[in-house]
Amino acid sequence: MSGFHVTRSSTLTLVSSIGAVALAAVLASGALWASNDTLRLATDVFLYVALACLWNFLAGYAGLVSVGQQAYVGLGGYVLFALAAKANMPVLYTIPLLGIVAALLSVPSAKLLFRLRGAYFTIGSWVLAEVFRLTAILIVPLGGGSGMSLPVRVAQTLGRTPHDRFVMTYLIALALLLAILVMIFLVLRSRIGLALTAIRDNEVAARSNGVNVDRIKLVVYVAAASATAMVGGLIFLQRLRISPDAGFSVNDWTALIIFMVVIGGIGTFEGPILGALIYVFLRETLATLGPVYLIILGAVAIAVMLVEPRGIWGFVRSRWGVQLLPLGFFVGKSPQR
Repeated sequence: MSGFHVTRSSTLTLVSSIGAVALAAVLASGALWASNDTLRLATDVFLYVALACLWNFLAGYAGLVSVGQQAYVGLGGYVLFALAAKANMPVLYTIPLLGIVAALLSVPSAKLLFRLRGAYFTIGSWVLAEVFRLTAILIVPLGGGSGMSLPVRVAQTLGRTPHDRFVMTYLIALALLLAILVMIFLVLRSRIGLALTAIRDNEVAARSNGVNVDRIKLVVYVAAASATAMVGGLIFLQRLRISPDAGFSVNDWTALIIFMVVIGGIGTFEGPILGALIYVFLRETLATLGPVYLIILGAVAIAVMLVEPRGIWGFVRSRWGVQLLPLGFFVGKSPQR
């Protein structure tokens, strides 16, 4: 007797999973053979992919369209500089502490922002980031408005030579990216993921069906803030300098991230990864064009939104049904008995 069965895997899923593990192993081995320039570029890619996936986690699944995530990028950078340069804490120990500090600060921030809805939430998130920036300006021990550089002795704790420091930063960024991707994937495949889908589709209906919307949004917001702060710490550890304008820049840490997610495909797992890769490619090939580079980025974003609002991966998924790491279910025929 034949029928239908529901599964969360397919042949493509198995192949994709094996490919993902193999790719992670290849990337990890890059520390053995890559040049300093390659390591720096790859680290940038890892950090951008992480930020894009975290913003998509917020906006694409929880419906929290924030333009203030730069608050946690800058917070992570400043806390790392404070702990490493002022408290003489080893850099590697500061990374998890960044996440803890950001999580603690994000709870009261979320309680305040969640009183707002829609566009008011979006504007409120930007205002919160500005409060963080202005607060950083007032902290004189951390350089005030001019910022501060990371002492050489702190950087040397990662390695005595520049190559050693590039390798260590590269490996930490890769490990953090993999942890973030696994965390997002597991959450979206869990009951919380089903609740997020319901919230995104219709928040009122989700509430009426017993979904604790506020609690789930809080969990997602705090998790995204914590991980974003750790990514921010690595960004400025790589740059060795931070200032309020650089740390809390809406253009660098939110506008560009939204660009990546929009062109890749918001509300998809693979879309932000694709969008980040496209952005880095455009940056590396067109950055020498000056203002024309920014015009091209804007034109690409507008073209994608006009032609395919779901983004490139959204189009691929709807056109060919391709999901490398599916979050939903497949319905297929049961084998004959």
